[in-house]
Amino acid sequence: MSDEATTNAPQLVIMAAGLGSRFGGVKQLAKVGPEDEAFLDFSIKEARVAGFGPVVMIVRSDIEADVVEHITAQHGDLPVTYVRQDDLPPARDKPWGTLHAVLSAADVIDRPFAVINADDYYGLESFRLAMAALSGSAQGKAANVAFEMGNTLPPSGSVTRGVCQVADSRLTGIVETEDCQRLDDGTISAGDQSVTATTPVSMNLWCFDHSVLADFQERWDSFLTANRDEPKAEAQLPTIVGELMADSRMTVDVVSSPEQWIGITNPEDFELARQAFADYQLPAD
Repeated sequence: MSDEATTNAPQLVIMAAGLGSRFGGVKQLAKVGPEDEAFLDFSIKEARVAGFGPVVMIVRSDIEADVVEHITAQHGDLPVTYVRQDDLPPARDKPWGTLHAVLSAADVIDRPFAVINADDYYGLESFRLAMAALSGSAQGKAANVAFEMGNTLPPSGSVTRGVCQVADSRLTGIVETEDCQRLDDGTISAGDQSVTATTPVSMNLWCFDHSVLADFQERWDSFLTANRDEPKAEAQLPTIVGELMADSRMTVDVVSSPEQWIGITNPEDFELARQAFADYQLPAD
């Protein structure tokens, strides 16, 4: 898609300010592709094929220069707006969570937008589904492009997943569930529950109308009043979306992606990701 065609297209907001404590480095820039691409590079390329327009990159001050250098090397003069999450007070060593991240970019979000993690691979079809969801963007309406549980699990070890509760293609709740894993007999467990391979899980691919930012600000103000002195408290998008749903201020459509998720939760996942992208070719429009 041409730059002219994407001028008024939905924005892609990439959350790249996380600490990556389990990975042990700047996971956002881990070079997993054959041309030293990071996950976020695949997201930018595939989102633009799907029809997305401007890119908003949410970073931390201490990694901003590295991210800018990487993006310039990978994407040339592609217009990218950088915002620093830690510029939005109050100051704290640990980021305040994904709600705070989105609000740090509120001044530059001016249209329907999708939010993604920088360190996850979503796949072209996921972005096409997001574009379709955003075509019906309206106040009080959102969408989550969900993955099948079986497509998000590493070969070994456990991960945390946002298990979606869905009725008639509408989200009714998300349960952040630890110890999601594939067992030796091929079955899948999520915490102390047995789930199927097709159980929908959220990987933080959210589609919002920009009017949601007013609701987000209101919820952030309430959260901060209650948690200002809590050093580890985080305001996360799934929690806030759940609150807005409970107050009948938001409905969330759940759209199922057929894509295979790829990520690196732990250092040992890095080589698996490299292998997965060894023969990668950018899909055609």
